[in-house]
Amino acid sequence: MGQLIDGVWNTAWYEPDEKGAFKRPKTQFRSRVTKDGSSGFAPEAGRYHLYVSYACPWAHRVLITRAERGLEDVIGVTVVDPKMGDDGWPFSANDPDPLGGRFLRDVYVRANPKYTGRVTVPVFWDNKTSTIVNNESRELMRILDTEFAHLAKTPGTLAPKELVPRIDEVLDAIYEPINNGVYRAGFATKQEAYESACNELFTALDHWDGVLGKQRYLAGSVFTEADVAMFTTLLRFDVVYYAHFKCNKRRIQDYPNLGGYLRDVYQRPAVKKTCHLDQIKLHYYWSQIAVNPHRIVPVGPSLDYLELPHGRG
Repeated sequence: MGQLIDGVWNTAWYEPDEKGAFKRPKTQFRSRVTKDGSSGFAPEAGRYHLYVSYACPWAHRVLITRAERGLEDVIGVTVVDPKMGDDGWPFSANDPDPLGGRFLRDVYVRANPKYTGRVTVPVFWDNKTSTIVNNESRELMRILDTEFAHLAKTPGTLAPKELVPRIDEVLDAIYEPINNGVYRAGFATKQEAYESACNELFTALDHWDGVLGKQRYLAGSVFTEADVAMFTTLLRFDVVYYAHFKCNKRRIQDYPNLGGYLRDVYQRPAVKKTCHLDQIKLHYYWSQIAVNPHRIVPVGPSLDYLELPHGRG
């Protein structure tokens, strides 16, 4: 997992802080597509292209939003190879970059030849202006859901206006201890930093298990962006984070409510077709040699339980 410095590739891994804690760099491309085009980026079919990884929970959020809203024919997608080595995310022969790049970093340099920072997915590319519009998953969920609504085949919304304050509150609440918390535990380089992250993670999971004992979804009775953001972390938990990141107090399937909730969301047709568990496991265990230096990919665990009745009606 390298980075670009003034447009030049560097293979350095993340630098922890003095306490051995992982600090996630902020995304840098934060422009918006607006329905009226006032931002300079108007929603148009075929204009934009997504670069994603099936393995990455942040990119998976945007893939689910695209599928749930029926935008597959409006916004194209290129999926990077799950094996991320010293050169960062590579493109595969089966799904090449339509603009001819070998690595995802080529897309970033194409947008800014002097870019300095991490090269991450998702990337929302504008073919008209030849730049990256946005690479922040939380913002892209909202952009696709609301600004592309008139182009969506599926009616409805993942951000009902009356629930937006609650959705945003939940997104804030789950980000640091859960979505980013698994990485804070897995990438910690000192015992205290690891234990702090892990304890915060399970305190938060226990809390939301309690919430889901009283309502079907995180923001109430309807499926929203908050559930998309929680789901992509929970899906990876038992197969990767439990062992690879040492988040092993409990599995998600051991929780009375989170386990059924995970199955409930997974079994939504639009969600299920975006889930590639083989690529998830391969990416984490093969790519993150700072955590797994021999790149041994485990044969288990079985996730057959995802197909069991969820009981969340």
